Amino acid sequence: MSDQDAAPVRDAPAGDAPAREGPRDVPRDGSRPESPGEAPEENRTPEDGPEQPEDRRFDQAGRNPLGSSGGTGGSGTAHAARRTFAAGRAGRNISFATDGQYFEGNYFISQSSGGGPAVLQGPVHAEELDRLAGVYCETSGYQRMKRRLRERGLLVLCGECGSGRTATALSLLSELTGNRVIRLDPGGRVREIEEVTGGHGHLLEITPEAEGAEGPAPGRDGGNGARSRPPGAVLTELHLDRLRGKLAEAGAYGIVLVESGDLADRMLRGRYGVYCPPPPAEQVLLRHLRVLLRNEPPEALGKALELAAGPDVKEALGLAELRPAEAARLADHLARCLRGELTHRQLLDDCATFVRAQARTWFAGADNPGTLPEALPSLGTSAFRIAVAVFNGSAHSLTAEAGERLAAEMAATLDPEASVGRRLFGTHAEVRPAAARAVVEDAELDLGDARVPVRAISFQGDALPTAVLREVWHGYHNARGPLVRWLRSLCGDPRPQLWVRASVAAGVLCSWDWVHGAGELIGPLARSDGAVQRMAAATALAEAAREPAVRPAVHALLKEWAVCGEPELVSTTALAHGYGMAAGSVSASLDALAVLVRDGDDPDLTALASFSVARLLAGPEPETVVRRLADWLLSGRTETADLVLLSVIKALGTRATFLWGLADTTEPAAGHDRKPLVLAVPAAHPQLAGALAALVRHTLSTARSGQAALDTLGTLLRRSAGDAEQRELACDLLRRIAVERRDRDRLRHLLARLVRDRDEPLDKDDARLMWDAVGEGGGR
Repeated sequence: MSDQDAAPVRDAPAGDAPAREGPRDVPRDGSRPESPGEAPEENRTPEDGPEQPEDRRFDQAGRNPLGSSGGTGGSGTAHAARRTFAAGRAGRNISFATDGQYFEGNYFISQSSGGGPAVLQGPVHAEELDRLAGVYCETSGYQRMKRRLRERGLLVLCGECGSGRTATALSLLSELTGNRVIRLDPGGRVREIEEVTGGHGHLLEITPEAEGAEGPAPGRDGGNGARSRPPGAVLTELHLDRLRGKLAEAGAYGIVLVESGDLADRMLRGRYGVYCPPPPAEQVLLRHLRVLLRNEPPEALGKALELAAGPDVKEALGLAELRPAEAARLADHLARCLRGELTHRQLLDDCATFVRAQARTWFAGADNPGTLPEALPSLGTSAFRIAVAVFNGSAHSLTAEAGERLAAEMAATLDPEASVGRRLFGTHAEVRPAAARAVVEDAELDLGDARVPVRAISFQGDALPTAVLREVWHGYHNARGPLVRWLRSLCGDPRPQLWVRASVAAGVLCSWDWVHGAGELIGPLARSDGAVQRMAAATALAEAAREPAVRPAVHALLKEWAVCGEPELVSTTALAHGYGMAAGSVSASLDALAVLVRDGDDPDLTALASFSVARLLAGPEPETVVRRLADWLLSGRTETADLVLLSVIKALGTRATFLWGLADTTEPAAGHDRKPLVLAVPAAHPQLAGALAALVRHTLSTARSGQAALDTLGTLLRRSAGDAEQRELACDLLRRIAVERRDRDRLRHLLARLVRDRDEPLDKDDARLMWDAVGEGGGR
């Protein structure tokens, strides 16, 4: 800077001039000279006590509690993880069949046709097709499908289960054959069809596992003694050409139904494959309601549609977009409710079963037939669905990788002897989300310091994540082993986008089964040598404590760990109390942290406790924390005084976004999350500005913490330059802590050092404003 640029520093009154910079002589008695951040001996407070050179807890006062392992990540990741499991649902137990059908009690219901007996094989009765014609809603491209079927005689309709592809196939075949349709046994295969019925339409539904799943090379051992499928087992266009020839000879038509996946992707690239998109759910609902309410008063249809659009019904459904089968089922429930056969409460309860029905369908027999080569494709799909449940709204790439890791764990459980690799060019990334009823959209990922664009994957329904985990956790005990191992491995990943998500999911599972979860998930993480694992264990404990019935167990466990003498468990306890949930309140958490610090003599433990105090300060009750910090200073105890000093330094140097919590309430620093905590809290709570500034001034004037606090304050001022709002908050802080002449000297010395920094000098305009703020100080 030029001399003119340095005017704010040079032109200061002589009495307030900053001390000259440069090396100082070390006294002969070996004592350490006062630094600009230290108070003279006569001004030191009683809690300072004699200097202890060997105590270096303030040397790295603002360091990351996870060390070099990683960070806590931005608050956006934690909030998204929390929202993922906020929409839990409960409902009745239902067992399910295939596309468009479900069992409820002793009744067999066909969703696609709006009711009536299901036809698994043999002729589809004409009256059934007539009922279908009355409610069927044409899907996009229906007429094009009909032309291709008339020309070629054979189609392969690809789509998701419940998308209405069965109804579309029956409608197409009935139109071309005059209601003469045969539904073939789903256990049959295309290459096994030898005879067809002349003049009839033939419908066959197959699954990727039954015909077309990719496994090991033909004839090679699959790993558990079972041979892989023989050559020719994969469905190819050669098999379809053969079937087309037989249909043409008999003047018949055929449609093969294939669920989205590898086989469907391959068929769509061939001559017979056609994608069958679901028709709009609103149109399907309207058509079914018209049929179901045809004998009711005219206004009944409007009331039913109004009821379906109600926020309580939509919340109970928990699905962003209904599939045709679900729309048909909802129409039946609405009609029964209007006829007085269901109460409104019963209607909502029935709607809540939709999402559970989807989860039950996804995982029922997902490892059939129990041998690894044949089961591996469906295991991979199941693992991907679970990964989407845990990482809902996160980056597609992270979710896909996590799903592959879970699939490997599942494969190892099914066949411990096998060595399973990964297909490099299996299901395309654009195809797989459909199997999980998910969509991939452009979004932003919160990294804490910045936000980056990503392709994020999300379920089409906020209730699906909880439903998926509930189904796997409660419905299949043997699946808990690979699920637990998978979550523990993710909790050791230094990337917050992985361990935060995994730890929140682990906490949810522990709240459902505390005994199993505490022993298999939290215990091993808490006893780990890794800082990330212990942080994940603390996060899982806090999330589990959200459940009132589990909170006493969490609190009791932390009390036991606090006095157990194992450093890993004690440090996990300190981190867990930073969420203010395990102990039942913020005040109780502060009490627990104070006891930990007083009873222990570990500088590292005090540093971890200070991180938790700062996290509580960033939470919903900052006034409670500020008041407690002042009380700890007045108590005269050195241990709690050090906790205050370290907490203030942490608040000076840490942005609010890195101190996220798990409370349901919105963080008070919302909108200020990119600011250092000591600025974010006063911005959101102006009434706390004075008390917080007093704590900062005390930390700066205390000998053992002054230099660390001054350095951290310098970083804060440097970060505030160029941001008008943050700079004004920083200037207000400077005004409040510049109470006495020594305070002003200390701050001006800091500003002069920042201005003269050769590598990164503080902007002259920002420095002038800050210099003026120091001159206006008065502790207001």
